[in-house]
Amino acid sequence: MLVLGERAYAEDRALAGAYYLRSAEFFMSMDDPRRAAARQRFLDTVLAEWSVTPDQHYAVPYGDITLSAYRFTPDSPRSVLVVFGGYDSYIEEWMPMWMTLRDSGFDVIIFDGPGQGACFEAGVPMAADWHDPVGAVLDYFGVDDVTLIGLSLGGCLVIRAAAFEPRVTRVIAYDAMTDFSACFARPLSGAAKEVISNAGRLPAKAVNQIVDHAMQHSLLAQWGIHNGEHVFGASTPAEMLALVRTYRTDDISHLLTQDILLMAGVGDHLVPFDQVSAQIQTLVNARSVVARIFTRAESAENHCQVGNLGLSLQVITRWINEQIGSTA
Repeated sequence: MLVLGERAYAEDRALAGAYYLRSAEFFMSMDDPRRAAARQRFLDTVLAEWSVTPDQHYAVPYGDITLSAYRFTPDSPRSVLVVFGGYDSYIEEWMPMWMTLRDSGFDVIIFDGPGQGACFEAGVPMAADWHDPVGAVLDYFGVDDVTLIGLSLGGCLVIRAAAFEPRVTRVIAYDAMTDFSACFARPLSGAAKEVISNAGRLPAKAVNQIVDHAMQHSLLAQWGIHNGEHVFGASTPAEMLALVRTYRTDDISHLLTQDILLMAGVGDHLVPFDQVSAQIQTLVNARSVVARIFTRAESAENHCQVGNLGLSLQVITRWINEQIGSTA
């Protein structure tokens, strides 16, 4: 990926080069000396490509730290959207989407929360109480009656945040995710699958031994576990996997009273497809629930509809316009 990135930059394909570098950085260990430079070059290129100016970037106070946020406001905005990503994501990765929503007439606020982007790099671990960072962003910008959108793991976090944040009127889970531990366990089988599914209920020593054995035989498992430990601020695999189990929605879904859009792809390689129906069944007090299933025929069956992001944005835009009574 590093070689492809340098080649793309040399061919004046800077944006392609930036995403190659981000792909390389994604799999680098936290102590890799190339990591910081790759991340910064990615950010510099993406922000320059989309003409993002310093006055559009904000440092939102959050406890003893700040959250990195951007705001893109068109002339005569129709509604406010507040957006965040998921597991170890960078909000800048999706910049073309945010600019599309801005150009569709929405006032778009995007941010990285704990465990994401700048917080991830600074070692600030992810937190399941996602209403706290969302509340900090809403306080800072002084907004209410917002549409809250969460991508990937954000599909779980957005439900957790909306359950305790009355300033959120509309909720979009992009994609729906009810149980993060099931996503971790999905590609596994046998003892490893049982360990992931029951972490927190099994002896930590046994969990660590089984996971350590798996890491000795798989570079991907080694990277995934160490990356997860950094995201969640855990010191052992057992501790990290126990924390993963807290990222669920079945315990709080009944608290939501908003209008909700759930999105899911039939070929999602991360989220089990049955999680969208599980989410529908627990939203018993929502004002309204719409579920949009994306198919292979639409080239949108993948995680977060990668393959046809344009279609996903059309669905989001039309749904919001219906909720706010706009004909734009």
